[in-house]
Amino acid sequence: MKNPVFSLFNSPERKFKRALRLQEEGDVVKAFSLFAELAREGDAGAAYLVGQGYLTGKGTAPSLEEGARWTYRAAEAGHLEASFTLATLYAMGLPQGFDPTASVSQSELHSTFSEDKIARQEPDFEQALYWAQKGAEAGHGEAQALLGHIYIHGPKALQDIEQARKWYAASAQKGSLQGCLGLGLILLQDTEEDSQRVQAVQLLQKAAEGGVSLACAAMGWVCEYGIGGGEIEYPRAADFYRQAAEGGIPSAQARYGVMLLKGVGLEANYIQAESWLRRAAYGGDSEAAALLGDLYIRGEQFLHKPAEAIRWYQFAAEHDHLPAARVLAVLYLLGTGGPKDPQKAAYWFNMAATRGDRQADADLGNLILSGVVRPDDEQISLQKRLHQQAEAGDVLGAFNLGVCLAQGIGSTPDITEAVRWFELARDGVVNAQYWYGRMVFEGRGVPADPVTGMTWMAKAAESGMPEACASVAQLLVTGQVDGRQDHPRALALYHQAADGGSVDALFSLGAMYGGGHDVPEDRVRARAYFEKAAQQGHVLGQLMLGRYLLEGIGGDAQLEEGRLWLQRAAEQGDEKAHALLNDTVYLAEVTASSVNAVPGEALATGGEGHLSEPQKDGEM
Repeated sequence: MKNPVFSLFNSPERKFKRALRLQEEGDVVKAFSLFAELAREGDAGAAYLVGQGYLTGKGTAPSLEEGARWTYRAAEAGHLEASFTLATLYAMGLPQGFDPTASVSQSELHSTFSEDKIARQEPDFEQALYWAQKGAEAGHGEAQALLGHIYIHGPKALQDIEQARKWYAASAQKGSLQGCLGLGLILLQDTEEDSQRVQAVQLLQKAAEGGVSLACAAMGWVCEYGIGGGEIEYPRAADFYRQAAEGGIPSAQARYGVMLLKGVGLEANYIQAESWLRRAAYGGDSEAAALLGDLYIRGEQFLHKPAEAIRWYQFAAEHDHLPAARVLAVLYLLGTGGPKDPQKAAYWFNMAATRGDRQADADLGNLILSGVVRPDDEQISLQKRLHQQAEAGDVLGAFNLGVCLAQGIGSTPDITEAVRWFELARDGVVNAQYWYGRMVFEGRGVPADPVTGMTWMAKAAESGMPEACASVAQLLVTGQVDGRQDHPRALALYHQAADGGSVDALFSLGAMYGGGHDVPEDRVRARAYFEKAAQQGHVLGQLMLGRYLLEGIGGDAQLEEGRLWLQRAAEQGDEKAHALLNDTVYLAEVTASSVNAVPGEALATGGEGHLSEPQKDGEM
């Protein structure tokens, strides 16, 4: 027969209190053992604490599965904290195929589970909703907040803004900081009433003052932009962002880093700014990664590190930051931060384009036009995207589609169809005016009409398009259209084209100033323009500069320099340059002339040079 006095001292209540005391004193192993005995006897509170032991690894080896099983037992017995914890576990994800009702043997209370059993964890929001609702309906404030969270952020089938508002409000009334946060965000985003905005800010501030990092981030935003009718308070915003940043919120780390970078609300500090932006980027904030790229490219103070910029732009691009993808492509195209790599540039332009960056479509097309080889499926995809834009009425998309069709990007060339799209785009896109005018002038895809063609090219030239300026100038020099010649106007257009970066126009200016045209001859200027064209690789510019230097035209003769430029032109395949280099009579004459020439005197010759070669196709 049991001793009643001994039974009293060994009652479940006394065991539970003793286990709690042992836990408080730090003897977590003995405490866990006592809780385990009570849990096996059906004590819900002890089962919950056994689950906590497994989940936290206090008093036993950690095990997510066993923690969830014992938490489930406690929740089934009506333990509210266990219901909330179980709902949280389901929302975060339990091992695939996990069965909380599986029996637990005594040996299993102290066993561990291999990593492969918990490798695939999947959220189960329906179970999370079920257990959160149990706790919420019983009045558990944190379970109510979790239920609101599931109704907002759970799968689309479970989302219900009104239910979320209801449960966040109930949670906030019980003093739950998470409830204040959730309700505050809903009121801030989904109301047009000033009174509710004020209430939203009050709720968020309460949660922030309670140390909720997300609430601090929200309050930073409120103070930075004066949300809720309040004043813009940069110093206060910076302080809230700092608190949220220290709490590990990547978006707040990024904003705090930006404020430190720009000195908004606090003293600028590049070192701290870089550190916080880096933390945010490592936390997955693509905007922070892109800002780091900007920081290293601009090079404030000691931070000019283009290679490091490449790394962070790539990080941002891989996280779907479209501007970063485009910048990364441009850096590879220019060779900034490393060697030039047109293939990598095309890769990142394509990534940006497939994610909706329409400028990247044009950039990718231009790379392909320049000779960068890309896979057929990539080119087909490019043409399809441009076709969709064009069909939707986008004139720039129509122009770019026309270029693809004219050049055979994504399909075999279709000149007739290309002209149709250029015609549709010509009233809104300068480049389309030029392309349409050229094709009509040349009779490509439509009957030739030089007058109409020149008219449209002239429209593009009026807008300053370099290729159009050079092409119209060529026609005004030669008089190809109805015999119309206007050399002064052509000279002005060549200057405009050269200022816009046209190398052909530089050569043509040299040719016009060289004489034989209805403009004042100026051999000194001609030589200067030939030199500019030659330095940029223009083969005829190299030929003419070589001749001017050898013959002393427009300045003193420079025999070695002249031969060097003729050699460069010959290496590019210019037969005339090759012939001059092998013409011993010519070389002897220029050598003799150089020796006998009076300083500053130039040989008198006729109009030198040739007008520009046929213009290359314009870019997309």
